[in-house]
Amino acid sequence: MRGGRGGAGSVGRGERDTVAGGARLYEAARAVVDDHGRAVEAIRAALKPIHDAAVKRELDAIPVTRLQDVTEGRLRLGSVEKSSLRTVGSVLDAGPYRLRQIPGVGQRTVDQMLAAARRLSEAVHESVAVHIDVDHPEPSTTALVMALHVLVEAGPDARRAVDKATVLVERLGLLLTDARPAAGRFRMLLAAQEKKTRALAAVAEIRSLMDEAERAGLPGLFAQASVDLLRAPESDVAAWVDFELRSAEYYSLLAEISGHLSDAAAAEGFLPDEIAERVRTQRLDDAHRRVSLRGYQAFGARFALAQRKVILGDEMGLGKTIQAIAVLAHLAAEGQSHFLVVCPASVLVNWTREIEARSALRVTVLHGPDRHHAFADWKGRGGVAVTTFDALRGFPSPGGGEVGLLVVDEAHFVKNPNAKRSQAVALWAERCGRALFMTGTPMENRVVEFRDLVRMLDEGVAASLGERDALAGSVAFRKAVAPVYLRRNQEDVLTELPSLQQTDEWEELSTSDEEAYRDAVRAGNFMAMRRAAYMGPEKSAKLDRLREIVQEAGENGQKTVVFSYFKDVLAVVKESLAAEITDGAPVFGPLTGSVPAGRRQQIVDDFAGASGPAVLLAQIQAAGVGLNLQAASVVVICEPQIKPTLEHQAVARAHRMGQVRPVRVHRLLAIGGVDERMVKMLETKTRLFDAYARRSAVAEASPDAVDVSDTELARRIVEEEQVRLGMREDGMTEERLTAAE
Repeated sequence: MRGGRGGAGSVGRGERDTVAGGARLYEAARAVVDDHGRAVEAIRAALKPIHDAAVKRELDAIPVTRLQDVTEGRLRLGSVEKSSLRTVGSVLDAGPYRLRQIPGVGQRTVDQMLAAARRLSEAVHESVAVHIDVDHPEPSTTALVMALHVLVEAGPDARRAVDKATVLVERLGLLLTDARPAAGRFRMLLAAQEKKTRALAAVAEIRSLMDEAERAGLPGLFAQASVDLLRAPESDVAAWVDFELRSAEYYSLLAEISGHLSDAAAAEGFLPDEIAERVRTQRLDDAHRRVSLRGYQAFGARFALAQRKVILGDEMGLGKTIQAIAVLAHLAAEGQSHFLVVCPASVLVNWTREIEARSALRVTVLHGPDRHHAFADWKGRGGVAVTTFDALRGFPSPGGGEVGLLVVDEAHFVKNPNAKRSQAVALWAERCGRALFMTGTPMENRVVEFRDLVRMLDEGVAASLGERDALAGSVAFRKAVAPVYLRRNQEDVLTELPSLQQTDEWEELSTSDEEAYRDAVRAGNFMAMRRAAYMGPEKSAKLDRLREIVQEAGENGQKTVVFSYFKDVLAVVKESLAAEITDGAPVFGPLTGSVPAGRRQQIVDDFAGASGPAVLLAQIQAAGVGLNLQAASVVVICEPQIKPTLEHQAVARAHRMGQVRPVRVHRLLAIGGVDERMVKMLETKTRLFDAYARRSAVAEASPDAVDVSDTELARRIVEEEQVRLGMREDGMTEERLTAAE
């Protein structure tokens, strides 16, 4: 037979082409794996000197007497303590010869000392976490940030490519070896019958793998991944800027590569073994996801999938929204088509933006006068619908299996079973096969309310939560709620804490907000436009969100500082907080330019000295310089600032050396108006040019030198808003544009 394809001893062009194509796919896959390996090794090489220095600092701080603890008191260190060797680090540096020179120290003591010191050194190596100081970059940390930038920038697609490539390299490597005789006509003729048979079988498998890879788009994925993995940052400054914008992703990657992951039991919420094991084995598909997960976040998503109806109660700042999106993306990959997110109106826009940015899922907003038309559209086309608690009551509840997942954010809003919003959520939860309730408020501290929330998900678990024998925090309580409840705290799961987490809180103006804003635009009053969202406190969307943030911080025992440029905004905030939500938590301030410097410091000291949660109100230009606000771990900025340096300086008052918790910054922004225009106009400057400026001694000495003209910015925004709203007026005075209050 010549050129035939059917005989065991023949090989045609088709077989040869298949082997050649398989070899090309193998090389492409291996290139991705190798490129990723080099990127990982670059990170490890950059990390090693920083980690070693951190270990040395730690060992140099451990007194030599700790060696007795390691040996259970068997070591006699009297002579050593009298020498110049005061720390465990100095003992290791000294080595056996120098230790032997200490009077009264024999070889046995030297051996015991060094063995104990090495045990402590190993423990420190395992536990020391590297912290990247963004305010004091050094060559070593710059090298690490630049190495991390490559993998962070490559993103989840590169990770997906590496995972697929690793499997292909392993499978194709063996098959290509077996198929080698089929690569040439004469090789096949000379091969033994057994090798010929094995070669043709391997060719068939290679062809199948190539078809499968083509359908999955792997050649394109591999090519793009290799490009991304070889792309270095434009400059060290660009890498640092990116680190500031998404430090959590950098720290997540650093923890994974360094092996310094959080304690497994803490990351798994101290769940019973049988539940934790079931969750670990739950598959998590990332095909529709555009964000990488930290280990504890992946576990949280798997918990929701494995247990079907659960409450995710992670502390604020641990990424509950990202975990919910991971669940949605997985279920979409499995073929589910309809999902519903229910949340307070204050976070509806944020949910929409997060889903669009971090997944490939389609989003439909069910809110406002057209919500019923939007509901019908969602029913027909599918995707993720996002609505509010109040709007939910107006929609017909689904049939069984119709909605793949119900997500309820700020679930403590529905803890009262007699409230209509709670009844609506309970009905939807009953009709949906899966439900994910989310709350950063530690509900387990209120057993009665917690039980009512759990009852919507699992009657049996709710019935087991008696008030006497299920005290919050007890072993019995944790075991009873484990099937439906997962909570992790920052200090337990973030070994390398992102020191600064920034969140833009986009709000949709209420009707009264919109009226006040239109009046300000009509008058050409730029400063009135900026504070219009607070002028109707009883219906203020920004104020509603601010109260929620302060409430949640208080529930978690955290102090909050609230910044605004405007005195009257701070007055509105103070009245609202004092009247409604602080539950006895004191409200200090406001700190303004008219408060004498000595009095300002006294207010700050009182705020820091308050036991438990507290709130400090401060005018951003008055409190941004010269005060230490590190008692606060939550910062709220009421409106965007014309000068980004004002925000940087204000946040730096709380986020500075000595801060033992990460600082979470919330910027309250209104969509479709002055806030959005200011953010867009200043975006490039804030992220890049200002980052250069903050690393420039000249610019730090004169921060105003790099800010755009206040007057020009204000004029442009007012004119554009008047055009947008159909009320353009000429002849605005410069005084009107720049008047502060």
